[in-house]
Amino acid sequence: MVDHSFGFYGIAFFGIILLRYFLVAGGMYLCFYSPVSQYFIHPQKPYQSPSWKLIRHDIKLSFFSAGVFALAAAFILSGYSCGITRLYSHAQQYDLWYLGVSYVIVLVLQDAYFYFTHRLFHHPLLFRWVHQGHHRSRYPTPWTSFAFDPLEAIVQALFLVGIVFVIPLHFITLIAVLTTMTVWAVLNHLGLDRLPSSFPHHWLGRWFIGPAHHSIHHRKYTVHYGLYFTFWDKLLGTQDLNYDKQFDERRMGKLDDV
Repeated sequence: MVDHSFGFYGIAFFGIILLRYFLVAGGMYLCFYSPVSQYFIHPQKPYQSPSWKLIRHDIKLSFFSAGVFALAAAFILSGYSCGITRLYSHAQQYDLWYLGVSYVIVLVLQDAYFYFTHRLFHHPLLFRWVHQGHHRSRYPTPWTSFAFDPLEAIVQALFLVGIVFVIPLHFITLIAVLTTMTVWAVLNHLGLDRLPSSFPHHWLGRWFIGPAHHSIHHRKYTVHYGLYFTFWDKLLGTQDLNYDKQFDERRMGKLDDV
């Protein structure tokens, strides 16, 4: 790997992260909020036209988040150059099966980290300073996916910084985790009414967080704190009591009005 300075890494990743944000969030917004998409919106759901004022606010916060995550990425690569992380680039260093196992381990750990920090951010003493900006969008859009308050962005970035010092990770695995995090966050913020009422339509879907599940969080605040999985919400009693019932109704093709 070419040895660049911390500043070079920071500037490069700031551009890369912003480009990724506009491509993924912007592309999903065009796909699901275009005039054509209106034909697929469930007529019984509480549709709310997106506010351009709130979208601009989300994009502004996302610029700050991009800066924080760019600094984290620069720190990680600088640490790798110094040989102090557990990142590796040669697939032969560990068996190939470890690529998949380490990927799943990181997602599970990140989901737990996100759940407990996210729930903490909703404490009345912290919410205003750490998480209020993200919740200005009561009806989220893909632009909301990366709209973290600066302090929240720092806390979430610290997970990625810390994990590369704890678990051996191939660069491919780290990139896969970052890609999953980005795509999943955008999907979770599609909004309540953007996908068919039967989605997710199988038993496995109840264990994964999707746009309907996370949209309830933006409306109620006191439920649904997870990132990828509903496990912690179910275990610790922060799953909305009506959600499983509505899930079954959606799975059977009935109308739902969350």
